[in-house]
Amino acid sequence: MQELKEMLSGVFVPVVTPFKNDELSLGDLRENLRKLAKTELKGYLALGSNGEFRSLSEREQLEVLEVFAGEKGDKVVMVGAGCESTHETVERTRRVARMGFPFASILTPGYFPKQLDEEALVRFYTRVADESPVPILLYNAPGFTGGVAISARAVDRLAGHENIVGMKDSSSTGPGVILATLDPDHEFYTLAGSANFLYSALHLGATGGVVSLANPLPEACCRLYRLFSEGKFGEALELSHRLVRLNTAISGSLGVAGVKAAMEMTGFRGGEPRHPLRTPTQEERERIRASIVKEGMIDGQ
Repeated sequence: MQELKEMLSGVFVPVVTPFKNDELSLGDLRENLRKLAKTELKGYLALGSNGEFRSLSEREQLEVLEVFAGEKGDKVVMVGAGCESTHETVERTRRVARMGFPFASILTPGYFPKQLDEEALVRFYTRVADESPVPILLYNAPGFTGGVAISARAVDRLAGHENIVGMKDSSSTGPGVILATLDPDHEFYTLAGSANFLYSALHLGATGGVVSLANPLPEACCRLYRLFSEGKFGEALELSHRLVRLNTAISGSLGVAGVKAAMEMTGFRGGEPRHPLRTPTQEERERIRASIVKEGMIDGQ
C-alpha cells in the first residue's frame, strides 16, 4: 500500500523528554515539538529510548503523550509501547489507539534473556499484533534489552503478519542482513536506528531512519535523506561522514545526556537527563560544542 510506505519514509526523531530538577518539563517538550514541526522531519517517536521512557511513571508517560497529541500537526507519530509482558504491551497499544496515534513501536522484552529465544519473540510479537488496534513496528535494540535481539529469520516470519508493518533496527550492525534476507513480497518497511548507518541502510533498501541526532540537528539529518532521494550520492556521503562523526561525539559516548547537551547548543531545550543519569561536565560540553562547530553545524562565535 503506497500510503503506508509514504508514512514510513523519511527521517523520524526519537524525541527526548526534558527534565528540570528531575521533574518533567512539559513546556520545554512542547516548545521543542513546535520547532521540530517546522522541519522536513517525517515524524516523531514518542516514549522511545531517547525519551527515557523507562524512567517515567505511567502517569508521566500519559502526560508526555498528551503533549504529543496536541502538537503532532501533520507529523507521523509512533509511540513506544513495549513492556516486559505481552498483556501490558497490548494494553499500551490500546492507549496508543485511544489517543489517535497511528503506530506503536514495540521494543523486545529483555528481563529474562535466556528464555527469550526466536520462538518466544515470534509468539510475543504475533500475539501483540493480533490484539493491537493499531499497526506495530518491531524495535530491535539489543543494547537496551540485555542483548535480546530479533534475528533476521524471526523478522522475515513476522513481516508476513498484516498488522506488523515495519521495524526500527538500532542494533550495532544495523539492518543490512535483515534487508538482504527479507521476503520482497512482504509489505514491511525498515528504518535505520542510528545516524551511523542511515546512509548505508538507505542504499540497502531502508525507507528512512529514527535517529537521535535529529534532536539537535533535524535539518542536517533531513538533508541527508533528501540528497539520497535526489540521487546526489556524493553529497549525501560527505554529509553522512560528518553526521557519523557528530553522532560518535554526542551520543556515542554520553548517550541521551550528550544529545540533550547538544540540543541546548542548537536552539532546543534539552534539559537534564533523569537521575541516575548524569549531566555532562563542562569539559564534556565543550568537546561536544567543538565537534558541532568543526562540522559546520553552528557558528563558533
